[in-house]
Amino acid sequence: MLEINKKMAVKVIHATTSPFSDFSSSAWPFCSFVMSTKDLLSPRPQIGLNITQICLVKECSEDDIVEELLKLNDDPKVHGIYLHLPPASITSRVLNTLKPEKDIEGISDLNMGRLIRGDLSKGFVPPLASAVLDLLENHDTPLEGKTVLLVGGEGPLQLAVQCLIERSGMVTLKSHWSSKSLQAQNVVRSCSRWLKGQEYRPWHLRSLKLQPLTPVPSDLEISRAQIPKPVDQLAEEIGLLPEELEAYGRSKAKVRLSVLERLQSQPNGKYILVAGITPTPLGEGKSTVTVGLVQALSAHLRLNSFACLRQPSQGPTFGVKGGAAGGGYAQVIPMEEFNLHLTGDIHAITAANNLVAAAIDARMLHEATQSDKALFNRLVPSVNGVRKFSPIQISRLQRLGIRKTDPASLTPEEINAFVRLDLDPSKITWQRVVDTNDRFLRKITVGQASSEKGQIRETGFDIAVASEIMAILALADSLGDMKNRLARMVVGTSRSGQPITAEDLGVSGALAVLMKDAIKPTLMQTLEGTPVFVHAGPFANIAHGNSSVLADKLALKLVGQDGFVVTEAGFGADIGMEKFFNIKCRASGLRPSVVVLVATVRALKILLPLLVAGGCRSNLRKQIQIVHLFGVPVVVAVNVFKTDTQAEIDLVCQIAKECGASDALPCNHWAQGGRGCSELAQAVKEAASKPSDYQFLYNTEMSIVEKIRTIAQRVYGADDIELSPEAKTKTDYYHQQGYGSLPICMAKTHLSLSHMPDKKGAPTGFVLPIRDVRASIGAGFIYPLVGTMSTMPGLPTRPCFYDIDLDPVTEEITGLF
Repeated sequence: MLEINKKMAVKVIHATTSPFSDFSSSAWPFCSFVMSTKDLLSPRPQIGLNITQICLVKECSEDDIVEELLKLNDDPKVHGIYLHLPPASITSRVLNTLKPEKDIEGISDLNMGRLIRGDLSKGFVPPLASAVLDLLENHDTPLEGKTVLLVGGEGPLQLAVQCLIERSGMVTLKSHWSSKSLQAQNVVRSCSRWLKGQEYRPWHLRSLKLQPLTPVPSDLEISRAQIPKPVDQLAEEIGLLPEELEAYGRSKAKVRLSVLERLQSQPNGKYILVAGITPTPLGEGKSTVTVGLVQALSAHLRLNSFACLRQPSQGPTFGVKGGAAGGGYAQVIPMEEFNLHLTGDIHAITAANNLVAAAIDARMLHEATQSDKALFNRLVPSVNGVRKFSPIQISRLQRLGIRKTDPASLTPEEINAFVRLDLDPSKITWQRVVDTNDRFLRKITVGQASSEKGQIRETGFDIAVASEIMAILALADSLGDMKNRLARMVVGTSRSGQPITAEDLGVSGALAVLMKDAIKPTLMQTLEGTPVFVHAGPFANIAHGNSSVLADKLALKLVGQDGFVVTEAGFGADIGMEKFFNIKCRASGLRPSVVVLVATVRALKILLPLLVAGGCRSNLRKQIQIVHLFGVPVVVAVNVFKTDTQAEIDLVCQIAKECGASDALPCNHWAQGGRGCSELAQAVKEAASKPSDYQFLYNTEMSIVEKIRTIAQRVYGADDIELSPEAKTKTDYYHQQGYGSLPICMAKTHLSLSHMPDKKGAPTGFVLPIRDVRASIGAGFIYPLVGTMSTMPGLPTRPCFYDIDLDPVTEEITGLF
């Protein structure tokens, strides 16, 4: 017996006066039931069908039918629709509203057109027409040349019968015979096609041609010169289904997480991480190497590959660094859309974060100005004379140990515990955010209006990408996981020392609503038409600095077992890569096959001025050693600048190999696109084919202090760590609250392996000062603050926005580079 685990859904729509009306009663106009095709097609193999009958009232209008059809068309759980309606109700508008792939009767105009054209690979033949032909073909005599008389009948059935008969070499016939079994055969065909469509689809990627110019134009000019493929075409080329795509214009789209369920049995591809040496303030081109590498893998080596990148913050875009779409002939396009609003994820994070902040201040105001009874009456209002707890309030009662669901049954003591969060204003850790570099928001005072009744306190703003909600977006592996993480976020401490969460505030469900679309990765493409996921964008110095777990997981399924997913970790290997391994890989369960370590002659000269060899033998060697701590092979990519000499490039490659790199190669993707990265792609392919011995740097069951010390000594090269009294008190408190087993996310300068930005190379002999220790419980890590770290950047004397402008006639943007 053929067993299929996934149930197929078929919708039967009819009026209550139809012959199907005996399946339901007038009291239940909508009903559903499961029917086995064994009843319909015995002795054929059995397939489970989930059949839902939708009963429309006799007086239903054409608009009513169309509205119901549109809902069923958009429902990915419905795989076939059968219209059992009076002939007068099956109008042309109704037929053409029905999706052809769900039209199991084969009566829509498109399916009829396919039948007439002879293309039966996608559409369905009306069951009665098939029955007529089957009857005729059952005769022993040849059919060709026979004359068949059609008696009665109009519309699609007549046309289908005539078409099939004439194609068989006959002239005509017609029948009013109806067979549920033949309709059921089309149901089964529809289900079979759906099952086939759910399988992994091989890629048919069409690369876009590049014609690199010399000298290399600006990033914006290069981006504008290339016309991206429509995003729905790109999605089809990489095996996504139409219903898995939510388009945002022509060039970008959200991808639904249902892909993971559809491809759950598909083996993952190879997982590649791009990291770097200690960077200069302008970065060393990890994004361009990431893009160049996937362009080389897909467009030149013809291997499935996906880039997974972070969404850039608009702070640096308008501040000092500019865009983050890559550069030269290794870019994500359209680069203006990539660098600006994209699909609104950062705006959603800002809204969610600031809703929490508003809830905190409002709750403190109301608790300070109302009695327990007044608070309770407002928190649990009487609606039509009945008080009822919301689900999130019941969760709070359960956390308080109160196992009651009737508001009237609470004692005065229980009411007091329920309504009083009793937040300590001096211990609120949650700040507002904005996605702009604005130094004057680092410390502010709120509550100064008279309406706030003296509830004045100091607080501040962080940049939006520093929000814990951004870290949660990057680490969540499902919508349910994200919702639970949002609920666990600790926003402050009560006066009795208890952590107060977003769920205690009653706001976590609303946060999930604000973030429900942001959790879906955004699909874009490179200059050579290869796919890119852009999702999440936490900074690496003040957060964990990696794109989302979900983007990586989706991409690993889509590329197939022999494909490659290339993702990037922010700043140097000591910052973003260490957090990738110890935080992101713990959360995702994924293990990288290779690390590509990006180095530049420019940076190595700065690390040890005017001495490339010195920079290589200190910082580059140290960063390679850091990779080896995790048991993963490393390939060094020397990102070539036009000021580099061949001797310098050769020297860096030679020293990298001497320091333990599997290979080291120059990359010219900036000037040549994927072709300039082909040798690196081949080296990555070879390194990924070899076994690795992946391991974490520390066991999470170690104490918080020991985990910090392990990172400081083994990664940064410190002699030891020194905790301030405040940091020591915090670590003790986190252990008492049960947070001691969380991984560590160091907040440290990216400009040095140490805490001192001016100490270049690979400094030693220093003690790492831990000024404070904080916790992101929802994200799932403890973050120590090393030295002075700002979570709100400021604008320089001459920000990038001086060069950014808009042509009001063409609507073209200038100045983004």
